Amino acid sequence: MFAITRYVPPSKEAWDHFVSASRAPLFLFYRDYMDYHANRFVDHSLLFHRDGRLAAVLPATLQGPEPTLVSHGGLTFGGIVSGPDLTATLMLSLFDDLGDYLRERGITRLLYKAVPHIYHDAPAEEDRYALFRAGARLYRRDVTCTVALNRKLPFQERRRRGAKKARAAGVMVSQGPDLAAFWSILEDNLKQRHGVKPVHSLAEIQSLHARFPDHIKLFAAYREGTLLAGALIYQHRRVAHAQYISAGEEGKRLGALDLVFDHLIAEYSGGHDYFDFGISTEEQGRVLNVGLSEQKEGFGGRAVVHDFYELHLATAAA
Repeated sequence: MFAITRYVPPSKEAWDHFVSASRAPLFLFYRDYMDYHANRFVDHSLLFHRDGRLAAVLPATLQGPEPTLVSHGGLTFGGIVSGPDLTATLMLSLFDDLGDYLRERGITRLLYKAVPHIYHDAPAEEDRYALFRAGARLYRRDVTCTVALNRKLPFQERRRRGAKKARAAGVMVSQGPDLAAFWSILEDNLKQRHGVKPVHSLAEIQSLHARFPDHIKLFAAYREGTLLAGALIYQHRRVAHAQYISAGEEGKRLGALDLVFDHLIAEYSGGHDYFDFGISTEEQGRVLNVGLSEQKEGFGGRAVVHDFYELHLATAAA
């Protein structure tokens, strides 16, 4: 029923046009975003045509040692991106055809990162049902903390006090271009607390910001011209997502992040449905970082899950 082809650069325009009109029109799925780290992954993204028309795409990469298709190795999530005509029945057929495609190429495993429902413009969970029918295993579940902007819960008193303290100290929040100053704070915090670096280097995030200035925005707290804290926002059609959050020592002392989030939740309440703080889980969802989760919940956030599935496929020879 579906003709499946591997993505090649001449398909870029068709791919991006389809994503923009899909039920998950996220800039993360545009080729200019996915391809910025093409040197780190073996791209094996797929296009699904039905009756000569593009019906779905799958951002994906290959990894080993067991031949595995991942949707997508460089993205937080990225399952089947579909238009409104892809019904549950058709999705079952698509997964049957996908299984045949993978087996014929000796790919024996699929790791599937489902798109959380808040990022859909319209209901689009036919893929989860198809995964269930195919015998996929839920192997990871992360918890992200999300504020429903049209039904906001009140801030905890501690968060209100923090924002008030920052205002009284003359801290002000604005959108700005100071990625280098923010990255310096972010890198220091991650190194000291976890011994790691940000997923993106400063050069990479500057490049992505240049490609997507309407989608990637830095909101920062300043006092007397000095950046104290900030949040790098990935702005989608329905969701504003805090991709990176960090504060320096003075920013922590003054409650600068409380003021940043007070500003952001007000900023996005007019035109977005959700403000997503990002995950608070570790070790593939098995551990909840209680302190981090409670901090985000203090702004009125509650849980939305990110689900990860594993599907083993018998080879064609078997």
